Amino acid sequence: MTNPFQEKLTTLSQLEKRRELIPIKGIDFSSNDYLGLAHHDGIRQCLMDALADGMALGSGGSRLLRGNHPEHENLESFAAEFFGAEAALYMATGYLANVCVFTTLPQRGDVIIVDELEHASAKEGIHASLAKSIKFAHNDVQACEDAIKRARANGAKDIWIAVESVYSMDGDVAPLDELLEIADRHGAYLIVDEAHATGVHGPGGKGLAAVFEGRENLIVVHTCGKALGQAGAIVTCTTVMKDYIINAARSFIYTTAPTPLSALAVQKALEVVRDEPERREQLHALIQHAHQKFPSDISTTQIIPLMVGEDGAAFALAKQLQAKGFDIRAIRTPTVPKGSARLRLSVTLNVTTDDIDALASAYE
Repeated sequence: MTNPFQEKLTTLSQLEKRRELIPIKGIDFSSNDYLGLAHHDGIRQCLMDALADGMALGSGGSRLLRGNHPEHENLESFAAEFFGAEAALYMATGYLANVCVFTTLPQRGDVIIVDELEHASAKEGIHASLAKSIKFAHNDVQACEDAIKRARANGAKDIWIAVESVYSMDGDVAPLDELLEIADRHGAYLIVDEAHATGVHGPGGKGLAAVFEGRENLIVVHTCGKALGQAGAIVTCTTVMKDYIINAARSFIYTTAPTPLSALAVQKALEVVRDEPERREQLHALIQHAHQKFPSDISTTQIIPLMVGEDGAAFALAKQLQAKGFDIRAIRTPTVPKGSARLRLSVTLNVTTDDIDALASAYE
């Protein structure tokens, strides 16, 4: 009997698109642990103390059953105040948060206007939504507004604009102020994914949407598994929207809650972001140094795409650098458009300027 899955895997191999899990080794130029908080001694000690005091290892159920622990509510209160939002809701992953937001808030008859480079979890949520969607050219505010006008002309009810603040593969930044002006002008909502900005960018590391938090037409997703070094995601929004998500989001209602230990870890990570600004200062110095060594016409952030072109060439180059002790990965189609395969250089506090210099020499 022919195994259809093996045939598909063989085809992926032939197309140089087959993925594999590889062990963690080498100097870290691929993780999203931007502030090095995944190994923060203070957070680790806090969790050890909590376990020693008898904190539950699991949540025990969904948030609406017996899974709503004080640590969840403490985190949400702290996060709302930290980010300057009216309310916050903690979820198990950033992927789940995006699916939850897009399948719950936009309704049938609404239209989601989405940047063409929005990342996969948001796209999955949009695909599963009852609302229709329209893509617009990346970071093109006029194209965004034109799409809104077309949607309105075709009878759209509410309009939802979906963007990232820092784009995960190009490292460039969305024009949030202009997009929010468009949202205001057209009575639309703006959904901002701060996955690669939370903890790193904006005032106090609160993200690039921080100056707008608290607006009724703004929903923000703050991922906890990147610069915060933990797990989960926090959605900041109005109290009414939070209440509606709790009542209507199947992906929230019918899933086991994150562990109370995870919620505590995220709160402690946010406290580190607040109390240790020197981490951000050190990171931005490293980012500046990396941009000097790897000039980019695209990126202005800690994510620097080293453009190669073809999938096979990018994969081979990554393998060569990995063999020299650098953990840097190739990004290929369909994650990026055909012909734009690249190495994704991620700058974190897990490296030094000497490490960056060594990578630059090996890359030449």
